[in-house]
Amino acid sequence: MSAQVYYELKAALALFSKSPGALEDAESKRVKAVARRYTEIEAVVLSSPEAQGVCLADGAVDKAIAEIRGRYEDEGGFTLELEAAGLDLTSLTTALQRDLLVEAVMERVGARAGTVDDTEAEIFYYAHVDRFRAPERRTVRHILVTVNEQYPDNRREVASRRIREICKRLNNKPERFEEQAMKHSECPTALNGGLLGEMPRGTLYPELDAVLFEMKAGQLSDVVESEIGFHLLRCDAIQPERTLSYAEVAESLRQQLTEERSRKDARRWLTELLKRTSGEVVTS
Repeated sequence: MSAQVYYELKAALALFSKSPGALEDAESKRVKAVARRYTEIEAVVLSSPEAQGVCLADGAVDKAIAEIRGRYEDEGGFTLELEAAGLDLTSLTTALQRDLLVEAVMERVGARAGTVDDTEAEIFYYAHVDRFRAPERRTVRHILVTVNEQYPDNRREVASRRIREICKRLNNKPERFEEQAMKHSECPTALNGGLLGEMPRGTLYPELDAVLFEMKAGQLSDVVESEIGFHLLRCDAIQPERTLSYAEVAESLRQQLTEERSRKDARRWLTELLKRTSGEVVTS
């Protein structure tokens, strides 16, 4: 029973970000069905030959409990949540241990598929080369003067005057941008000379994005207004859209393909295992 209760808690949080007691009737029915399925899978997996000899790393359960505790403001809230779900620390520990063992068995089964080698990864790369397009990126710095009517220095009229004075100074001496950012910008990036970094389209406020991607490398913008205040931008460099080379993606691609193969093989094994034991098929 503790496994069912634990999986109800896990499913309620995962599906609806609620404790089981806060669920609507329809939500509760779905959570109970998912929990029953998890419980069935747990029993089948841990009874399989592949589960023999599987052990958890030292401290794995304690780490999992600590992560759950960390979601609550204090120990009292954690304890109340467990009680509301029909669990205590002992039953939670037991349920977590079994849950983690299921994951460990699935990892063991998946590992039997082996790693994807360089040849397989390279074939995948050239067959799907369009997936490896890197969008245009621009290295940008900015100076921000916020608008806040509660503060005299940040009232709209004053803020506008301040940023335009900075803009005037920079038009005369553009090399002073980083110095002016450190002195006047109200963004944390001021500490690094206003550096926002390499930005693809769609990352900044729309008003800033539209201006930045019309600028030339080294160009200083006019004053740009966003919902938080007034900005000056400097486009330091332009990295054009390009296709990443195989060498750039090889390591991460091999890892990704290996993980995908492992998951597929583990799901295939679980499907067959459930067919043999109950005639049911896992579809996801």
